[in-house]
Amino acid sequence: MPIKLYSDDELAGLRTLPKMVTNPGARWVDKPGHRQRNFQALAGDDDEIAFSIYQRQNVRDDSDFSCGIAFLPTGDARLTLARYNGPSHIHGDIDFHPHIHRATARAIAAGKKPESEADETDRFNTLDGAFRCLLEDFQVEGVALPAPDQGRLL
Repeated sequence: MPIKLYSDDELAGLRTLPKMVTNPGARWVDKPGHRQRNFQALAGDDDEIAFSIYQRQNVRDDSDFSCGIAFLPTGDARLTLARYNGPSHIHGDIDFHPHIHRATARAIAAGKKPESEADETDRFNTLDGAFRCLLEDFQVEGVALPAPDQGRLL
């Protein structure tokens, strides 16, 4: 199913919409090479707007992690709104630094992955730090907020 063409205003509205996690006790699941846990969240006046949130950590490389959030529209394709990635890889001009992928109307219109664009960040350097940033950036409540990361050590 193709992804609907969203405007930047619609994407911003999805980002700032207050969300409540419905399964705060989600457990870690071991998978080949990584562990992951998945949360569900609802928003809107009648909790009719659904989101999926994940955390994923490589079991052999602490710098290889990701967390993300997707909008689950009724009758349309899933839309990844953002991914917060660790510094384990190069992405474009970003050399082994944490970065945030965000969905843009431009990428969707071009037929690319909605969240293909990324910006380097110094806001986190661990999965817990990235998860905290995601929860804050996307107005998510109902799950324990991890402590913020300390600044990078030189």
